[in-house]
Parts: sequence; structure tokens; C-alpha cells
Amino acid sequence: MTFIDGCYLLSIDGTGYFSSNKIHSKNCMEKKNSKTGEITYHQQMLGAVIVHPKSKEVIPLMPELIVKQDGQTKNDCERNAAKRLLKKVKKDHPKLKLIIIEDGLSSNAPHIRDIQENGWHHILGVKEGDHKFLFKYINDAQKKNEVTEFEIRDPKNPQIIHRFRYYNQVPLNESNQDVLINFIEYWEISPKKTQHFSWITDFTVTKENAYELMRGARARWKIENETFNTLKNQGYNFEHNYGLGKNNLSIVFAMLMMLAFLVDQIQQMCCQLFLSTWKKLESKKFLWERIRSLFMDFKFESMEMIYKALLNGFKISECVILNAP
Repeated sequence: MTFIDGCYLLSIDGTGYFSSNKIHSKNCMEKKNSKTGEITYHQQMLGAVIVHPKSKEVIPLMPELIVKQDGQTKNDCERNAAKRLLKKVKKDHPKLKLIIIEDGLSSNAPHIRDIQENGWHHILGVKEGDHKFLFKYINDAQKKNEVTEFEIRDPKNPQIIHRFRYYNQVPLNESNQDVLINFIEYWEISPKKTQHFSWITDFTVTKENAYELMRGARARWKIENETFNTLKNQGYNFEHNYGLGKNNLSIVFAMLMMLAFLVDQIQQMCCQLFLSTWKKLESKKFLWERIRSLFMDFKFESMEMIYKALLNGFKISECVILNAP
């Protein structure tokens, strides 16, 4: 799953796993409805998964919790959690070469400096509404014919045009003109619609690598589609409120689900028995339901036996009711 220069793409984003209007603990953050005054108590996490444009599978790393920190009365936030997450990833994986890919909330000078201090690359989303100085700088440079523009037709579908605009060594914003970044803008043009994206990166952008950088940047969505949406909609019941507990029960549930998801992703990459069973049952949600059913009602020595039973079929003897009169 290496991408460019032996580096791995690490997509980072936040999601919620607990929410309630009634129960809460000291770890919960609070959100007050301005109209009704009702308080919603919630907990979130900042996920980090290794992704690749060509891979349906992702490899989740240990997430960072977005909850009230010990001794704090104010809500935690994604930016503070990201700072903690980067330190822990570096400690856990000191030799891992990474390219951090994130949305527009992350394209700020302190976060970029944190990434650089860890020796990693980055491709971060930017939006004109949030980065007016940057986009004005690019537009002014274009008037001077300093910005490079080009387009290519998709090799697999000639009806799709990939259009690029890029400019290297640009100040990030007016307050941090010492933070120089490389800007890349992209349009995917098809007969039905046009999609538009823009990013900043520390990779020097060229005509030769612009398409590949774009593919890496767009792989960021795999943390939404292949991770959070899978956990919430394909049988893991990630958002189901199993209970807060006295202190950390909801956090434990979230961690266990992430561990289960990691095991399943590894099986999906490497285990032909798992893949064959999944293919036979067609949907993951149904696969999990059948596994739970067998696990609850019969004795198995291993998960391998359960997969083989689902794949090949099985026989059971007549049901014997114990202690029957």
C-alpha cells in the first residue's frame, strides 16, 4: 500500500460514536441548543487509517479520543486531538514514512508545522472561502503567466478530462508568509458534471506527478466511505448507544469495534476463506448476522470453523432439550 517515494497515505478525520440528551459523564463534551436550551452530551474520536487509491481496504491505526481531557472544563476539539494523535503515531511507528491527507480544517500553519516536525509529507484540502489570501495570490500570479495549467484525457474514458492548475512555493496566508506550500487545483470534467478540488502539499508539483498527487489526495475519502460509513451502516453498529457506563464503557466499545474492523480488513486483504464466505453471503451485514447466530448457538473451536460452516454448509443433529420432564 505504499504510494509515492515509499510513503503511506494516512487519512485523518473525526467521527462521533456516542450521543445522548439524558446520560453523561465527565468525559462527555456538551452542545447546547440555542433555541431550546437542551444539552446534548457526546463523544468523538479522530480516526487515522492507511489508504491507497487502488485499494478498497484500509488499515486503521489507533484513534485519538475527542473527549474532555482530565482537569479540563472546556470541550476538546479536533485540532488539539490531531496534535496528540501525530505525537502518538510517531511514537508507535517511528520509521513509518507517511503522507498526511486531510480536509480543509487541517490546512493551517500550526498543523503543517506539527507534520513537518515529525518528518512527514502532507496533502491537505483548501477552500477559497477559508483561504482568500492564498487564492488571490494564485490568481494574481496567473495574470503574470506564472501559474502552470494543463489538461489530459482519461486513458480509460476519453469523455473525462482532467484539468490542473498549480503553482509552487506560495505563502500559506498573510499571517504565515514564512510557511511556503505548493498549490494544486483540479477539475474532473465529464459530460454529466464537473467536480472541483484544491489542495496544498509539500511535494513540488509538476506535470508528471500532478495526476498521481490528485489520486492520493482524493483517497482521503476512504476514511469516510470505507471506514466510518462501513462501521455505521454495515453491521458493526458503531453509533448504537450500548450505554455510557460509569466512566469509559462507551470508549471501550468504540475501541473494540475498531479492533474488530482492523481484523476484518486484514482478512479482506489476505484471507481467501473469508473472501469466499463473504462472496457467497453477498453482503457484510448478512455475514456478520450469520456469524453471530452460529457463535451464540453452537460450539466452535475457531473462526475458521465458522467460515467453513457458512461456506460449505453444515448438519446438526436433532435438537435435544436438556432437563426435559
